[in-house]
Amino acid sequence: MQLITTIAEFRAARKPLPRLSLVPTMGALHEGHLSLMRKAKQHAPHVAVSIFVNPTQFGPKEDFSKYPRPLEADLALCKSVGVDLVFVPSVEEMYPPDSPKVSIDLPDLTTVLEGAHRPGHFAGVCQVVAKLFNIIQPDAALFGRKDFQQLAVLTAMVKGLDFPIEMLGCPTVREDGGLAMSSRNRYLSDDERRRALVISRSLFFARDQISTGNRDARSLVAAMRAMIEKEATSIDYVAAADPKTLVPVEQITGPVVFLIAVRVGTTRLIDNLQIDP
Repeated sequence: MQLITTIAEFRAARKPLPRLSLVPTMGALHEGHLSLMRKAKQHAPHVAVSIFVNPTQFGPKEDFSKYPRPLEADLALCKSVGVDLVFVPSVEEMYPPDSPKVSIDLPDLTTVLEGAHRPGHFAGVCQVVAKLFNIIQPDAALFGRKDFQQLAVLTAMVKGLDFPIEMLGCPTVREDGGLAMSSRNRYLSDDERRRALVISRSLFFARDQISTGNRDARSLVAAMRAMIEKEATSIDYVAAADPKTLVPVEQITGPVVFLIAVRVGTTRLIDNLQIDP
C-alpha cells in the first residue's frame, strides 16, 4: 500500500494503473468505510482511498477543528482490506494560497434539507470531490447512502460535467440496535447513543407503516417527529421526499426517501431510508 501526500506523486502513481476505484473519505474510518473499500475491489483491480478533512464544507460554527483525525489507525484499516493507494494531502496541497476560488452549484438539489441548514456545505463538497476526481482519475467512485443527499448531488455533478466516472451508492451500515455508522458517533456518551437509536427506529416505523398500506407521508412524518422529539436534543428536519429530485412528498405513489437530521447532545446525526412501496 502506497501512502501519497502530493498531487504530483499521486498522478505519477496512477498513470500506469488500469481501472481504478476510489473511496473518498474524511478519515476516522469505521466498518461503513471498509464495506465501501471491499465493494470497490469488486469493481476494479486497484483501489484508492482519499483521507482529507475538507475545510470548505464546514460552516463557521461546525466541528472542523475537532473532527477526529486518527491517521495511523485509518492507514492500518486501509491496509487490512487491501487498498493500493492512500491519498492524504494537506490543506495547503489541495488549496494553495494562490489558487482561484471555484464554485459548483446544483441549486435544485443543494438548497433543501442539508443545504438549507448548512449553507455552503454542498459547494464545498462538490469543490473537493471534483478536485479529487481530477487528481485521482477514478473509473468508479463509491459512496455510502447514509449521506443520501450528498450522493444525489455528486451524481448530478458527474452527469452535468461529463465526468467519465461510474457512481456507486452502497447500503448504510448500522451498529447493533440500528444506529447508522458515522465518524461522529464517537462523540456520543452512552446515554446519548441510547437516545440516538430513535432515529433508525422512526425510519423503520415508517417502513412498517408503508408495508401495511399507509401512503400518507405527512402523517408518517408527523408521527416520526413526535417519536424523535422524546429523545433528541433538537431536530433540523424530518422529511419525506422523491429520491431523485428531493422534492417533498405528501402522498406516497412510488419510491420515497425519509430523511432525518437531529442533534443528540451536541452531536449532529443524519440518517435516511429509501422505501419502494
